[in-house]
Amino acid sequence: MPWFKRAEKGIHTPTEQKKETPDGLWYKCPNCKTVTSMAEHRKNLNTCVQCSHHDRIGSKEYFAILFDDNEFAELDENLSSGDPLEFVDSKPYPQRIASTQKATGLKDAVRTAYGKINGQNITIACMDFAFIGGSMGSVVGEKIARAVDHARKTRTPFLMISKSGGARMMEAGFSLMQMAKTSAKLALLSEEKLPYISLLTDPTTGGVTASYAMLGDFNIAEPGALIGFAGPRVIKETIGKDLPKGFQSAEFVLEHGFLDFIVDRKQLKNRLSELLSMVLLPEDVTTAPKAKKSAKAS
Repeated sequence: MPWFKRAEKGIHTPTEQKKETPDGLWYKCPNCKTVTSMAEHRKNLNTCVQCSHHDRIGSKEYFAILFDDNEFAELDENLSSGDPLEFVDSKPYPQRIASTQKATGLKDAVRTAYGKINGQNITIACMDFAFIGGSMGSVVGEKIARAVDHARKTRTPFLMISKSGGARMMEAGFSLMQMAKTSAKLALLSEEKLPYISLLTDPTTGGVTASYAMLGDFNIAEPGALIGFAGPRVIKETIGKDLPKGFQSAEFVLEHGFLDFIVDRKQLKNRLSELLSMVLLPEDVTTAPKAKKSAKAS
């Protein structure tokens, strides 16, 4: 039985000659359904060439976009979660951590690094949704706290890129403690008059929204990002009313005064650079030390 047949043109293709198209060559936008090559999609920084829908990306991609020549010194890269509660759901927590580390190549749900944006020294913490939904556990809180200390020590601005489902249930109260811990560290940054920019990406929810994600001197977001605390279904059931159109989108949050501006990913680096040039004191620009060791992302 031929796999493909067009008798009028004498075409008879046997099933054994059928060739499968390799996966990963094409991208179909979930918003406008435009189809383009993956190479073109990546070249456009994982945004749709037609409607500019922003796909989720991780720390590897953000670091490549933001750091000059993709060079940076990663901070505390080997921190990994313990198991303070001996938590077990479908598998023990240590097994879940180990399998996620193997699958993603990440140690936990945030990476922190130090480098330059258009020549300006900066410390960046970036969350990875691929690691247990970007959930905030003890390691996430500790790495952010240490990154803030690094920013204070080096007199550099601090950028937090949030992408999270909220606190990590496997660590329960230990996760919730990270809300207060990171907020207290950011208060110290504010006392030393060092700028803190919070970039909220899709999605930013739960305890992350209720703590460091909304504490920036400047709170900014990518277009269309889901930003909220509880989910829309929970809120609707609680208040017993239908929610407004676009509820919890970045555009809705901006309209209601919780964001300073929305920035397209393709303009992000230059917008950040312009913002920092306006708010940094001259002595901070000239005295910040260079990163001791730079490394291109793997």
